[in-house]
Amino acid sequence: MAEGGIELGKLAPGMAGGREILRPSLAHALPHYFPLAVFPLAILAAMYGGWWIAGPFVFLLLPDMFDGVFGMETRNMDPDETHDGQLLAYDISVWLWALLWSTTLLFGLWQILVVGHLSLWEIVLVALALTSVAQSVFIVGHELAHRSSAWERWVSEFLLTSVAYPHYALEHLYGHHANACTPADPGSAPKGLSFWRYFPRDMLRGYANAWHFSCTRLERRHLPVWHYTNPFWRYGLGVGAWFALVYWMGGAWATLIFAYLCVSVAVSLKTINYAQHYGLQRIRLPGGRFEPVQTWHSWSFASRFSNWLFYNIQRHSDHHISATRHFPLLQHRSEDESPQLPGSYVKMAFLVMAPKRWFRTMDPLVDRWRAHFYPHIKDWSAYDSRAFAARPNAFEAIEEILGTAPRLGAWINRAPMLLDNLQKKEFTDLDLPDGFGPDAATEAAARRGLVRLYWTHEFGVAEMSERIADFPIHRPRDAVEAARHWSNDQVFQISLHTMRGNLSPAEAGTALANVAEAAIAAVLAAVEDTYARRHAVRSAGSIAVVALGDVASSEAAPGTSLDVLFVYDGGPAEYYEALGKRCHEELRALTYDSLLFAPLPRRRHKQNIHALADFADYHQTSGLTDELLDLTRARHLFTSGDAGIEQRVAAARREALSHGTVRDALLAELRAAPANASEPPEPGLPSVRAMRGGLQDIERAARWLQLAHADELPDMPTADAAAVFQTAATQGLAPHDAAERLADAAKMWRSLQGIMALVAQDDFATETATPKTKAAIARAGGMEDFDALDDAIRDTASRAASDVKELLA
Repeated sequence: MAEGGIELGKLAPGMAGGREILRPSLAHALPHYFPLAVFPLAILAAMYGGWWIAGPFVFLLLPDMFDGVFGMETRNMDPDETHDGQLLAYDISVWLWALLWSTTLLFGLWQILVVGHLSLWEIVLVALALTSVAQSVFIVGHELAHRSSAWERWVSEFLLTSVAYPHYALEHLYGHHANACTPADPGSAPKGLSFWRYFPRDMLRGYANAWHFSCTRLERRHLPVWHYTNPFWRYGLGVGAWFALVYWMGGAWATLIFAYLCVSVAVSLKTINYAQHYGLQRIRLPGGRFEPVQTWHSWSFASRFSNWLFYNIQRHSDHHISATRHFPLLQHRSEDESPQLPGSYVKMAFLVMAPKRWFRTMDPLVDRWRAHFYPHIKDWSAYDSRAFAARPNAFEAIEEILGTAPRLGAWINRAPMLLDNLQKKEFTDLDLPDGFGPDAATEAAARRGLVRLYWTHEFGVAEMSERIADFPIHRPRDAVEAARHWSNDQVFQISLHTMRGNLSPAEAGTALANVAEAAIAAVLAAVEDTYARRHAVRSAGSIAVVALGDVASSEAAPGTSLDVLFVYDGGPAEYYEALGKRCHEELRALTYDSLLFAPLPRRRHKQNIHALADFADYHQTSGLTDELLDLTRARHLFTSGDAGIEQRVAAARREALSHGTVRDALLAELRAAPANASEPPEPGLPSVRAMRGGLQDIERAARWLQLAHADELPDMPTADAAAVFQTAATQGLAPHDAAERLADAAKMWRSLQGIMALVAQDDFATETATPKTKAAIARAGGMEDFDALDDAIRDTASRAASDVKELLA
């Protein structure tokens, strides 16, 4: 039953709306013989050329001219009171069309290719005329493909074979009708998809679906795919016979003309398919199935003349409800039951060729359709997404992600395969189902506990590295691709857990930093191994690679910078310079299309390759202050050669941070007010980093403390700002209350920056953010309410600015 109580497939009393009900008669059947008039016109054009060629073209323009004259036909026959025998006069018109098409096509090809009485321009125009007439092959072929008698279906296949598209009936009957208006149907165009993107997708998937259905049917009968009952044998032989006939008539160039005809007819078919269901979507039900096809899942048009000419194919809504009905019995459905196109299929076919005009015309109608038939659905972004088109079974997760985290939504739309992670055991084991505990709070606590334990303690860098090593790697670029693919999967899982509140942004930062370390180390190991084997100098020296910045301090987030430092000891400098350059190239490749790393520039802006003997002296006397600032956060990633180089690099780093003219200059820079301090942005979520008392100020104060008291503070190579403040307070190097407040501010700013990197697009605006997005951001900031977060940001920034000023005074 459809909504409103109308039994689909039957003529309800309200459907007639008081209008006259048609009775089958010869008078009503005669208009459907009008399409046959095109055949004598095409034959005359092929025989005589000249002005006779205009006949078929003028005929095909008639719907545009006469639809307005003849008006709309909203009357229906009663299918319950009409039997097949009463429709013979209607059926004969279709059978005659099939017979006359085959005759006309063969006659036209003979006149063009064999008789040779036409000039070149006449040949071209007659070929175009035949192509134009052939547009209706699919209309008649479609009608006969749905008939119950075998001979009519054979005629349908013969017609479709004549335009090299015989598999259409198979895919249409068993694919399109089952899956219309779902992502499984390539013939149903989602809103926003242009015809020129739709056409190749539908062509390729249509072939694939027909082949898959044939193979499945044979497999169920325990037969091999090459069994003679596979219809693709017939399809191939039939199409081959037509091309062989054309080749015999006119040679190779004739086959090109015939191929053009076939392709043009396929384009014509696809323009109609595209229009018939554009933007219409069957709703996914809670159990995972799609709702049954309803009358409102097809566009229709009620023009009387066009429906005479096209055998009522424009009554497409009723066709999907009762596919076996003969064309005279197809019912007109009112606008309350079926959406109506703004013009006939001919007009729509021209309109689809211009996507901008098409979208401008149809998208408002699609929006109106949605509001009318599904008023309870306010957000259609999940149905319109590329992720849903590629992974419809993940609809609930897609809907959740798009409604909560637009940045994650952009990820899954760009790479829908990320959603496959939701089926992996490592994710499902942590994503406990609802209802396993005594109450929702207990369930949430258990879920958070499992996720946090796994990502911050159990799944460490060593095991991550083993996972990457499981990929087949034969060259450095294999390692890059394996590390990128694997890390993107992990980043997506971590991000989804963070979006759901199972991980805090700080915990996510730790997990993401571990992922980064494992990915970088895998690439470096592959590059160094390949390079060393080629140059046979592996034992001549040692190298240590150190991560800097957010990866080092375990505060990584999507879009973090990949910043590493190479330090070598012993061996030729030229070798390590070349190795460092090659590593930079492969690490840059790692950042391409990465969810974790920001793109690495082609050229290095800082010196990142040093000899250990010169390392401390360089950073003490001649290096840049920015380079020394980077050293305040360092994390060892990779060693080759003597394992002791790690300790020697750490000692050289401590020496550089403790003394030197560069250190003194950096302390002065950190103590001074930043250049934009006179005009800082207003405190708020978008300005967490740059506002007075924001993350930049907090980091400036923390690094000043770390450098000013390098001798008193313990060695903290991966020290985050909060840890620096807490250690300074414990050792009496900063006022205890101020240091604790600054540590809390550092955690808050990092949490907000981390959650924004996960859920918010670059153009994030509070006014347009969804309630779910606001709730995720508020939770990350330690607030239950988003409005309270703004006040908390202002208060925290004000206190932090005052504490930073006092600390650096």
